[in-house]
Amino acid sequence: MTDSVAIVLVSGGLDSMISAALAREAGYRLYALSFDYNQRHQIELAAARRIAATLGAERHIVMPMDLRAFGGSALTADIDVPKDGVGDDIPVTYVPARNTIFLSLALGWAEASGARDIYIGVNALDYSGYPDCRPEFIEGFEKLAELATKAGVEGAPFRIRAPLQHMTKADIAREGTRLGLDMGLSWSCYDPAPGGLHCGLCDSCRLRAKGFEEAGIPDPTRYATHP
Repeated sequence: MTDSVAIVLVSGGLDSMISAALAREAGYRLYALSFDYNQRHQIELAAARRIAATLGAERHIVMPMDLRAFGGSALTADIDVPKDGVGDDIPVTYVPARNTIFLSLALGWAEASGARDIYIGVNALDYSGYPDCRPEFIEGFEKLAELATKAGVEGAPFRIRAPLQHMTKADIAREGTRLGLDMGLSWSCYDPAPGGLHCGLCDSCRLRAKGFEEAGIPDPTRYATHP
């Protein structure tokens, strides 16, 4: 157990919720960081606020930025969200360098606040193939953090914690149950349907539903079309 602060990236999704809850279980005090990057919808930010409050985060910063100015993704440009199933290629829902950008800002807050641990809910098994969710990326960023900061140079390195890295979506759903979380507070859908429903057809909805089904756990998600 520890009484240290951890910076926890909270997107509003299920994975980030479980990751932050694991930081709390490990005894960390939580500083939650979310990003309003002019993404396709704001529902996930409402979920992020609910999750941060439920987990007892001492601080929650919602950092504004405009990645729509860059575009290049179905989440930040006028590009249709794919609805035909999870493929083998990196999908157009990939936001260029998103986790690199987010972790860089988390690193800045960590150094400013004296925190040494940053939690991120990336997953490299049941996911959409994003390059910035791979173990090699996490390891590389941790090395970068050591080289790029005063704290790292002076011998106080940062740890990038990715506790869900090697879990399936079913494992993640089971972990949420073990932790006693209301997983219905989270939001996964890339393209919300009217009435605040998950669309049920985008990659993220399909992977979410697959996790609950394979875990044998009731899915609290309200879908417009069940995956």
